[in-house]
Amino acid sequence: MNLLAIETATEACSVALVHGDQIIARSELAPRRHAELVLPMADALLAEAGLGRHALDAIAVGRGPGAFTGVRLGVSLAQGMALALDCPVITVSSLAALALEAERDDAAILAVIDARMGEIYAACYRSDGQGGLVSLDAERVCTADALNLPETGSWQVVGSGWATYESVLRERLPSAPVWFDGVRYPQARHVAELAVREFQAGRAHAPELALPVYLRDKVALTLVEQGRA
Repeated sequence: MNLLAIETATEACSVALVHGDQIIARSELAPRRHAELVLPMADALLAEAGLGRHALDAIAVGRGPGAFTGVRLGVSLAQGMALALDCPVITVSSLAALALEAERDDAAILAVIDARMGEIYAACYRSDGQGGLVSLDAERVCTADALNLPETGSWQVVGSGWATYESVLRERLPSAPVWFDGVRYPQARHVAELAVREFQAGRAHAPELALPVYLRDKVALTLVEQGRA
């Protein structure tokens, strides 16, 4: 199959192309430049694979949570491309895509994104041993010190939330993590990997049914909350 995947929910802007049994990808850490980078990245991948856009069987997108603007951009682009090409959309959790950045299969994964305003987006997973994930709890937004984790064995932690709140999150873990990396972000190549599974399971959607997931409605602190009133 041929599938194009987009991930713009965080500071990292990435696009990936599944072409047969291969995945090729482009990624750049480029805050506030996603809108100018996504389509050129997609065109470059299609050109590398020798494909036209109409050869695509589906469009996949990281549906969030993450930055409001980035999530909206990714979903809107996926919808627009899918409508133009008359193909379905597959939405994938950006936290699940982030979890696939973890490097060990023998420990539970805490995927955590800095949500700003003193909060984190978080979800827990375990590898299924076949390149996929088993969800251990629900995605949520909360403060780092309010994070409750499911009871399991060892943990690994991945994502910008660790870089910002490492000291607090260490206190929430039952023991020191066996692996951690606070400078990794959701990547389109992992959105693509998860999307292929969804497509094969018949869980692709009409473009208009592809919806973003924000987890919260508030975009920014008020002046009073910032202590500037």
